[in-house]
Amino acid sequence: MPCENHRRLEIPVQPALKQDPRERIKNWDEPFLGYTLETAVVEAQRCIHCPTAPCQEACPTGNDIPSAFLLLERDDPAGAAAKFRETSNLPDMCGRLCPQESLCEGACVVGFAIRPAPYGKQPPVAIGKLEAFIADHERRNGGVPPPPLAPPTGKRVAVVGSGPAGLAVAEELTKKGHSCTVFDSWPVPGGILLYGIPNFKMRKEILQAKLEYLTGLGIEFRCNTVVGKDVTIDQLFERGYHALFLGTGAPVGGRMKIEGEELGNVFQATEFLVRGNLEPELLPEHMRGPLDCAGKNVLVVGGGDTSMDCVRTAVRLHAAAVTCMYRRTEAEQKGREEERKNAREEGVEFMYLTVPVRFAAENGKVVAAECQRMQLGAPDESGRRRPVPQPGSEFTLPADIVVLAIGYEPDDLLEKTTPGLRTTNWKTVRVDEDYQTTRPGVFAGGDNVNGADLVVTAMADGRRASAAIHHYLTTLD
Repeated sequence: MPCENHRRLEIPVQPALKQDPRERIKNWDEPFLGYTLETAVVEAQRCIHCPTAPCQEACPTGNDIPSAFLLLERDDPAGAAAKFRETSNLPDMCGRLCPQESLCEGACVVGFAIRPAPYGKQPPVAIGKLEAFIADHERRNGGVPPPPLAPPTGKRVAVVGSGPAGLAVAEELTKKGHSCTVFDSWPVPGGILLYGIPNFKMRKEILQAKLEYLTGLGIEFRCNTVVGKDVTIDQLFERGYHALFLGTGAPVGGRMKIEGEELGNVFQATEFLVRGNLEPELLPEHMRGPLDCAGKNVLVVGGGDTSMDCVRTAVRLHAAAVTCMYRRTEAEQKGREEERKNAREEGVEFMYLTVPVRFAAENGKVVAAECQRMQLGAPDESGRRRPVPQPGSEFTLPADIVVLAIGYEPDDLLEKTTPGLRTTNWKTVRVDEDYQTTRPGVFAGGDNVNGADLVVTAMADGRRASAAIHHYLTTLD
């Protein structure tokens, strides 16, 4: 095996071909053009199949990455896809959306292995892009095979929210013979996967194929329904549901609490993204209307992946200048490095150690941001150095449109309308080790439990919660 590993370490990385930035800003397609089967097989051969598989340990769902890549090497992409689907409901999405550099690829031994000259340092195996390729290949060659379904149990489960946690719960419980209905407040299902992810990060056809697959399993989707307002949890139990799962995410955008935040053309990130990326018929009435960025100065406040989605959307909406403003340095940013690189390639300017302190207006609309420079002080509760103002560093930045992408928190509607349901001081739902809330028969997982996090962590919560719900349902017999 040492000789085999030595040979694998000499295999050159397969280039991830991308659209030229000058061309891709004219469309909404994904930058990465994709592997061929031949180049995907070669890239998979770079995996040295570590006995301890640190990449698998770093994956929130525990994907058996080495086994999947070995199947791909053996010209069995369908088997590789099946291997990923043993532990993941959304491999084509996670392959695109996960921060692999801090998860599986960050743990990949190939990325820091010592090689003899002239090979030198090489990047880790492109685990995310290979995962996406394998799932895409399956979808384009017959689709995901229908799974075996257990006999109907007669048990009904209401799933609130059709994001990654809710979809995972509904799929896993349906396989076990339970009847699942997914409720969502948006006009069409998909949650954050539809309304928060632009096409240039993940094509809508991928989500659409997943929803069609789930509908084919017998899962029902009911949209334009706000649980807690249009129907309460108590009423769902009265209608014959035996258990509920709350996968409502963290939909409430953060506020800066500064003067001018209420002005026209100051948007929360979600509204800006959905109005910029989706057809009006997919939106609720209050979000419909023109979003004119052409020739405008667009300022996006925040440094995470959502802010990258916003700046890259603004570029494609023909903004004259797009600035991403972040109060710390790039070293403290939590978002994906690849997304920042894409944004820079597309002409976005980054302004670090800076915050807006007031938005100025003309005729009720924002025209400028009054800003202040910052410097890093002592670490805060997150472990990152706290930004503190630099006296006398104030300046004004023209801004015709401002987008606030400074974090999300859960909604407290369900707590207010559900007797016995308790939340924390951070508005997250209280759950025990089995994802059961303080209300019997009601389970929760994902961002409404953890706070705003990753698609993969929400999906992993959904898978684990589904096992707990299944066990709970068996106790009702």
